Amino acid sequence: MLRPKIPTNPTPAGHLTPPVLVEPTAVVPSVQGPPPAPVAPAPTRPTVQLTPGTAFALVGGGTAVVLVVGAVLVSMLLAVAITGASIAVCALVIRSLVQADAKRR
Repeated sequence: MLRPKIPTNPTPAGHLTPPVLVEPTAVVPSVQGPPPAPVAPAPTRPTVQLTPGTAFALVGGGTAVVLVVGAVLVSMLLAVAITGASIAVCALVIRSLVQADAKRR
């Protein structure tokens, strides 16, 4: 009923060209010229200067990042704690309902 169909590989169609034979050529050494002139090194990048304004901006930006990440992590932890507490309350209510139903029988 469920048999896989194995595809057949048809013969290639189209124009087939025979491979081209490549004959090796002789390597002739060239006449060496004068060595190239030394190249001047590229200028180095300027160093970053830390001014009081940029230092204050870096500290402020770092503080903002830490506060935002901390707030997100605390809110996620609070969400997990609230979910756990609500599941525990639901479990207690269901347990008491099941026990009350069992006592009535």
